[in-house]
Amino acid sequence: MTVSAYLVLSAVLFALGATTVMVRRNSIVVFMGIELMLNAANLAFVAFSRMWGNMDGQLAAFFVMVVAAAEVVVGLAIIVSLFRTRRTVSVDDENMLRH
Repeated sequence: MTVSAYLVLSAVLFALGATTVMVRRNSIVVFMGIELMLNAANLAFVAFSRMWGNMDGQLAAFFVMVVAAAEVVVGLAIIVSLFRTRRTVSVDDENMLRH
């Protein structure tokens, strides 16, 4: 397969994740859309790394995975905490936390 096929797949996955973040109201689904966008960026990093023949893109993808893992831990802890107090995971209801 060519590198352009990986980049097209990466763009499609990123667009799908961005659409999910903008359209959905469930915070867990929004969170999954963000993770999909991060994985699309990782795929692009690895594709460019393969195209240029160096390891820089793979190293960047590794660091993105580390940050994404930390984000999952903190994000899911916040979502679980909000669910326990509010009994909902809707993004619209989280706006009421400011009051």
